[in-house]
Amino acid sequence: MKENDKRSNDKPGLKKTLLSYKEEVNEDRLPQRAYLIIRKAIRNLQLQPDEAFLELEIADMLEMSRTPIREALIRLEMDGWIKLMPRKGFSVEPIIKENIEQICQIAEALDGVAAELATQNMDEERFRTLEALIDQQEKHLHENNLKAYTDIDDQFHNLIVDYSQNKRLKTVMDSHSDQLYRARLFTINERKLPTRSILEHRAIVAAMRARDSKAVQMLMLSHRHRGNQEILKIIDSK
Repeated sequence: MKENDKRSNDKPGLKKTLLSYKEEVNEDRLPQRAYLIIRKAIRNLQLQPDEAFLELEIADMLEMSRTPIREALIRLEMDGWIKLMPRKGFSVEPIIKENIEQICQIAEALDGVAAELATQNMDEERFRTLEALIDQQEKHLHENNLKAYTDIDDQFHNLIVDYSQNKRLKTVMDSHSDQLYRARLFTINERKLPTRSILEHRAIVAAMRARDSKAVQMLMLSHRHRGNQEILKIIDSK
């Protein structure tokens, strides 16, 4: 793929966003704080695929010294979020079908395992929390607020991973789920309205209530696979 040198035309807006994330991130270690801020900006498409930037630009926007920014950028490159362009700084990794397809394969399997494990750890409060999130999704869908719908969808799936009470699984899923969120956001306006996902979420919770962990695992796998195939088809057409 030919490298682009696409640069943001809204530097003040980007700086405002990064500083707002700086306030939100609860992390005292500066390199880790910078890492989380920049990754969140990429995840939320404030830093667009193929967008180029300089280390000094990010340091100035975040009002931080270059050393923690450099450490954060090195880690982001290792984690597959950005790439170094000799003599040009850094560029956000593009959203490529082959990469997202590999991430989907891993995430689908782990989501199924997380849902199976979570089923054994559910109580009434957790059921009500998941059901309330589904209700919110339905509301946002009726209002055609697809960004808010996607945010709640992300919360729903992340909570199930949390409820699995498997820290190693959660660590592996964190980066993959953020990459998938970026892909969903990138394709959201070209997808069919996700009314089917609402039904699938309710079926997953119903199987959890029945304590049928194997059914939950299969429902989650099917749900994730169907949604991921929709995303991959759109990415492939771009």
